[in-house]
Amino acid sequence: MAFQRRRNHYYHRFRFLIPFILAISGSLLLFFAVLSFLAPSPNDSDHSRRIPPVQFDAASVEEIGVSHFRVPRNGARSARDLWTSRNAKFYSGCTNASNKFQKASAITHPNRYLLIATSGGLNQQRTGITDAVVAARILNATLVVPKLDQKSFWRDSSNFSEIFDVDWFVSFLSRDVKIIHQLPKRGGKTWNTHSMRVPRKCSERCYQTRVLPVLLKRHAIQLSKFDYRLANRLETDLQKLRCRVNYHALKFTDPIQKMGENLVQRMRARSKHYIALHLRFEPDMLAFSGCYYGGGEKERGELGAIRRRWKTLHQTSNPDKERRHGKCPLTPEEVGLMLRALGYGQDVHIYVASGEVYGGEETLAPLKALFPNFHSKETIASKEELEKFSSYSSRMAALDFIVCDESDVFVTNNNGNMARILAGRRRYFGHKPTIRPNAKKLYRLFLNRANMTWRAFSSRVRTYQRGFMGEPNEVRPGRGEFHENPSPCICADTKPRPNSDSGTRTYGKGDIITPRRDEPATIDDQNNDYESERGDSDEEEEPADFQDKGPFNATSLDYDANNSEEPELEEMLSD
Repeated sequence: MAFQRRRNHYYHRFRFLIPFILAISGSLLLFFAVLSFLAPSPNDSDHSRRIPPVQFDAASVEEIGVSHFRVPRNGARSARDLWTSRNAKFYSGCTNASNKFQKASAITHPNRYLLIATSGGLNQQRTGITDAVVAARILNATLVVPKLDQKSFWRDSSNFSEIFDVDWFVSFLSRDVKIIHQLPKRGGKTWNTHSMRVPRKCSERCYQTRVLPVLLKRHAIQLSKFDYRLANRLETDLQKLRCRVNYHALKFTDPIQKMGENLVQRMRARSKHYIALHLRFEPDMLAFSGCYYGGGEKERGELGAIRRRWKTLHQTSNPDKERRHGKCPLTPEEVGLMLRALGYGQDVHIYVASGEVYGGEETLAPLKALFPNFHSKETIASKEELEKFSSYSSRMAALDFIVCDESDVFVTNNNGNMARILAGRRRYFGHKPTIRPNAKKLYRLFLNRANMTWRAFSSRVRTYQRGFMGEPNEVRPGRGEFHENPSPCICADTKPRPNSDSGTRTYGKGDIITPRRDEPATIDDQNNDYESERGDSDEEEEPADFQDKGPFNATSLDYDANNSEEPELEEMLSD
């Protein structure tokens, strides 16, 4: 009975507290509801994956402690020569045919005509032209001057003779393949050509079994969308023919060549050395790659709209994954930080080959702060000079190609067609440094840079870039795309060759290297990811000085100008 009275007593006391507790609970629920409404959604909260921003505050330079992330004026110290490749003097291009490689006049069959319709932009079409010559040789056919793509993304109406010196092309290759300007008449009438397409990476046997029977029946066939339709793995003489076409027979027309040489001379007048950067940070490239750079719904909406133009392009469900796996271009700021970490100082002149950069001047500002000597063809040539080229994307791309090819250091920001062709070309013509960012490792480094000093950051960049600098023997022969790594066309010398770097290269017969020992072509037929060849292992040992854990406040980061000490869509968009 007494127990019942005590229970009723406590019940009545607690009953008066219930309204008070409910009022407090309701207020808390209302507070959290308002807070969740005002806060950004998880999809828009980008600081968990967005690289810390860089602040530019010249007035605060003197106030920043030594532990902060300050980029020295002269970049990071480097024990290597920044403008040459080690041991490059022991290698040179060698493309002469062997004695068993018969002349075209002896092997070309009558009434066999091969026509080619290339695909994509300038550099993708260049690969098609190169491989078309080899395909004609395999088929013992006469090649008709290839037809350029005038209908794809770039809408360039140029024909072959408006980009390349067609007479030089025909005459230079006359011993290898018979080439004519157009199909001859047949009984006074035009040939009725048969159009067909061959698979990607089609081997010599593939051409003989799939294409040759049709050619024997039809006598004149056209291979459409001809890009990367020839295997990497071919016999050595055919590989060397590829190199003769790409590095010697394909010469730009005089107007393009002269304008390109003028641009190179203007860069040389500004500085003894210069870097050429193929930035590839245009909206179409970013949309095509499916990458995300922390711009929230605005970026997702703009790039998503571009992606939807291609019906065959799958929508990317996890853009962050692409960045983590190194499949995305670096931002302009990241490229600049990588170059400064490798040792290139603020006074270095940079030529940027690029279209419209996503984000415009705001995106370019950090790169320009790191390298104020920032140039493009539009800044070193007048509108009047560029007028006859500016309406044609391939001719403008050809000007960039020449300036990048002649640069002391070429930096590629993606592994597209221009990057691969120039990488192979620069290997062939003396292993001039070609830097390809190790994007997979660098992404994680950039993401965590707020927790390290400049000394630690630059040391780790140099570690990660080993094997990505265009050095001889950096990639095992036969790995990667042939146009990027033309190993059968590069011979080793026991004695160093004399330095022949004397200005802009000419593309004439004098470039043909004297005959050398032929090396077997050990070519891989796949475009392999050869990071493992370059020492890019996740278990890589940390550099000793990365243990420096001095803090850095990203909001007070500054570029110090006074401190000089170290502390299956087609591949057209990758042109």
